[in-house]
This record gives sequence, structure tokens and C-alpha cells, in this order.
Amino acid sequence: MSFKASLLHFIVMPLVAISGLALAALPAAAQDKAIQLVGFGDSLMAGYQLAPSESYTAQLEKALKAKGLNVTVTNAGVSGDTTSGGLSRIDWSVPDGTDGVILELGANDALRGISPEQSEKNLDTMLSRLKERKIPVLLVGIMAPPNMGGDYADRFNPIYKKLADKYGAPLYPFFLDGVVTVAGTQLSDGMHPNARGVGIMVEKSLQLVESFLGEIKNKGK
Repeated sequence: MSFKASLLHFIVMPLVAISGLALAALPAAAQDKAIQLVGFGDSLMAGYQLAPSESYTAQLEKALKAKGLNVTVTNAGVSGDTTSGGLSRIDWSVPDGTDGVILELGANDALRGISPEQSEKNLDTMLSRLKERKIPVLLVGIMAPPNMGGDYADRFNPIYKKLADKYGAPLYPFFLDGVVTVAGTQLSDGMHPNARGVGIMVEKSLQLVESFLGEIKNKGK
């Protein structure tokens, strides 16, 4: 071996060893590609009148990272959106490379008295389009407000479980669970959650989201 080749050998080999040790020292999450989630919904997802860091997607991402999970949760919520509005933007609001979608829409449909059958059809089409793109969905349910009457609620409330069963999607039954009747968790309008309320929503849905991420990771293996 020439002097130059020997010198190169002694320089390169320690560098390779050091690089290997540095990589091994990194947490597993840092070595993995971040899972890309999109929170797709209305003002409940967008974080109506809240700071960006107080929205559901931001607080969820923070909670997941605190558990050592390498994940990014993008906020694709639009205040005032209905299922029809969501359907019109689902293709471009969920970019290529998305690993999973948390789909939450329907609250504004119920507030406006839109036909539950139409809401179901719109959600069905969104789920179908995401399935065609091989993007898993965690479906989030909404309940019709009491002032819409029992008949409307009987037609509206079951659509989420029906669609979750149809597409084999995990279902979080009611997005506002733990908030809707609890004092101090809503804005002054009595409809939207405040930062504390969103924190409760994250806490209650966290286990299911973790399970959803596990399914995504297993699918990618």
C-alpha cells in the first residue's frame, strides 16, 4: 500500500466510525422520516379565534412529539366550511406525500339544517377520493345540535359510524367530547372551544390518533 493510500485509509476509516456512532446516538424518531398528517375540517379544526399554537392540529402535534413521535400535523381547517366546501377542496388541500388525514366536517351542515343525506354523500365522496389516493383517514364525528330536533339528529348523527364501517376507518365519535357542556372550555359564543377546550379535545383523542399513526407506520413497512 502506497503512503498516500495508507494516509487516506487512516483518515476515512475513523470518519466512517464517527459517523456511525453519531447516527446511533440519535433518537430513533430523528432517524425516521416524519409522518405527515393533515387535519382537514372547519373552524373546530382551524382554531377559530385562537392563536395558531392553540389550534387542535398544533396542540396535537405537540402532544405527539412529547411522546417521542416524529410527526407533522398540518392545519387544513377552514372556518365556516361545510361538507360541500370540503369536497370542493379535498384534492388540493391534501397534498401528495400526505400519510394520513384527520377528517372533521359536518358541524356547519347541521347548524344550517343541510340534508343529512347530502352531508353523508359529500363525506362518502371525500373518503372515496382519499382511498383512491391510498391515504388513510381517521374520521371525526359531529353531533347535531338539540335545537335541530330529534328527527334531524336521528338522520344526521349515525352517518359517521356508517361511513367509518364502510371504509374501515377509525372513528372518533364526537370531536367536542368533554367540551360542549363544560364551563370554561368555550369561547364567548358558546360554540367554539377555547385553548383549554382544545387541550381537552387533544387529550381525549390522543390515544386513537396514536393508534392511527401506528397503523400508518405498519402499512409503510
